[in-house]
Amino acid sequence: MGWDSKEPLAYDVARHSILSRSTNGVRVIPLEIKNLKHLIDRPVEIRNGSGWCPISQAPVTTEFAISRFLIPFLSRKGWAAFVDPDIVCLTDIEKLFDLADDKYAVMVVKHDYTVKDGMKGLGVQTSYPRKNWSSIVLWNCSHGGNKRLTLDMINTWPGRDLHAFKWLKDEEIGELPRSWNYLVDVYDGGEKNIMHFTNGGPWIKGWQSKESDLIWNEEAKIFLDK
Repeated sequence: MGWDSKEPLAYDVARHSILSRSTNGVRVIPLEIKNLKHLIDRPVEIRNGSGWCPISQAPVTTEFAISRFLIPFLSRKGWAAFVDPDIVCLTDIEKLFDLADDKYAVMVVKHDYTVKDGMKGLGVQTSYPRKNWSSIVLWNCSHGGNKRLTLDMINTWPGRDLHAFKWLKDEEIGELPRSWNYLVDVYDGGEKNIMHFTNGGPWIKGWQSKESDLIWNEEAKIFLDK
């Protein structure tokens, strides 16, 4: 799971939502950038008080923006899942792994929408091809397609190319049902297995509450009532 030092509560709530509904045991491992310095050495500049990637010529919105692409190197074989921390999982995560198909290198919800550039959570949201495909990913770490991904690519490619899975052929990218990456306040209706608060949520200081916050707030009670 992505980890950002500015949003520890989001991670705690997301992790709890997964573990509390798991029936077969699952490990949730935070991708903390401080523990991955030996693998990621992309330059980051500070502009106007915020992170800026000179490779991508774009803002650095989260600390885990790139670390998700290390999963094939960290897991090496078998299946693993990556999830952003701004989620609430409403069902047993085992059901997601039940969808794994060995013919694919990755499996994602293939969102088809364009966002308006602007603020997202604690940073700036920008549009790029295959936006949000990489926010929840089933990784087939044994697949030959992922063997083409190198650390040099991870450290030198623009982020938008990594998030679009440019090292893979289109037919190597499998599709998950929308319910496994249900974008809150983007989609309207339908089944929800993982609710993704992609535009931010109540863990952000000064957040203006919305009706859609209710599920996150209910999940967060265990932490907020302490």
